[in-house]
Amino acid sequence: MRIRIIDDSVDKNTYNNLAQHPLQSWQWGEARREMGIEVIRIGEYSNKKIINVYLLTLHPIPYTLFKIGYLPRSKFPPKDVLNFLYVYGKKNNVIFVKIEPYVQKGDNVILNSFQDLDLKKQMLNQVQHDKNRNLKIVRSPHPLFPKWTQNIDLTKSEDELLKKMHPKTRYNIRLAQKKGVVIKEMSKDEGFQIFAKLYFETCKRQKYFGHDFNYHKIVWENLRKDIAHILVAFYENRPLAAYELFYFRNIIYYPYGGTSMEFRNLMASNLLMFEVIRFGKKLGAKKFDLWGSLSPDYKENHPWAGFTRFKQGYGGSFIQLIDSFDLIINPTYYKIYNLLYILRIFYLKLKSLV
Repeated sequence: MRIRIIDDSVDKNTYNNLAQHPLQSWQWGEARREMGIEVIRIGEYSNKKIINVYLLTLHPIPYTLFKIGYLPRSKFPPKDVLNFLYVYGKKNNVIFVKIEPYVQKGDNVILNSFQDLDLKKQMLNQVQHDKNRNLKIVRSPHPLFPKWTQNIDLTKSEDELLKKMHPKTRYNIRLAQKKGVVIKEMSKDEGFQIFAKLYFETCKRQKYFGHDFNYHKIVWENLRKDIAHILVAFYENRPLAAYELFYFRNIIYYPYGGTSMEFRNLMASNLLMFEVIRFGKKLGAKKFDLWGSLSPDYKENHPWAGFTRFKQGYGGSFIQLIDSFDLIINPTYYKIYNLLYILRIFYLKLKSLV
């Protein structure tokens, strides 16, 4: 087995056929590069043939020479890839690499791929050492992705899917249809502009500070032909809700959405989500990943309870993913980074109270 950096001459379709998730796709890497972020594509090779790919991004820490690596939604990297990341990080001032695998908890594949580092102890958040590379990997104290999502099996018939939905969700879908809400696919610039307007209105209303317009525009422009799609709900030509979707390797994802405060009694969002399910089936998707969720025993006073309950209405399954991990490359600066991170969060909370 050989691990090396993949150059830009590789066939993009070959690469994407091995990528685990839209955030590992070739197009996602190009979008991140356009944002000024350093992108490293790493390949596992067997007999000169690529068998696995990993898209790593490097993020500089302001006013320092140091960087943080991020490996989102990949397969769990085997020991050889971790060794490569460690050596590369040592040479390039990387403090640690955050690894957030797209692997369901209980999947035996991860146990096999990480056997040498004693995964069971690692899951208990104990630092592990490798004699050759001094590898240190811990459960991340600051994960970026939620540990839970909800998935809908799109191999079932439309009637079966409707039967699994919550009665209130089915009622709201029919109400929106009866009242004249119309869903259109608008995977063009016009649709993106509608989506962006509703998305940022929603962010402002819910006091959510996500990425800016330029970020979303770059993502859209790089993913629009092959991965990104936009569906919009209209009532009397007024856009009431819009979702940006990713379709990749037989799975459709719901990463971003926005809604209007107008005509909320028409339940446009409920019909829109149902039409996303139908749209995914039309594309050939086998699964609908709703991107993120609380756990099944969530508390109603949690800030995410509303969208978790909304997604739950469509009758999918709660799926728990394995933890996020940090591959520590510079232990001293890793401790300092985490201390500063905690202080920053504390400061922002105090600021929000003023």
